[in-house]
Amino acid sequence: MKIDDTLLTKLEKLSSLQIEESKRESMIAEIGKIVDFVENLNELDLDNEEASFSTIEGGTPFREDAPQSNPEIIESILAHAPKAEGGFFIVPKIIE
Repeated sequence: MKIDDTLLTKLEKLSSLQIEESKRESMIAEIGKIVDFVENLNELDLDNEEASFSTIEGGTPFREDAPQSNPEIIESILAHAPKAEGGFFIVPKIIE
């Protein structure tokens, strides 16, 4: 897959990020390296490999699933959001 400025612009829009003009070329190169690395997985011969995997068989310890709320963490995360209100992210409407 060829990473170019058009694709980077589309990725910016999808991720709601803005990449500085001075960093665009290096970002294109870095994303290209990542995509090339992932494409190497297509070369693996997995025909004789079992398709399932589970960590439960390995003895993963269970813990109680209890909700926790820490206002400091919430504030810290929302401080980095482009838009937030009332403790929630504000995102563009995608379904009409």
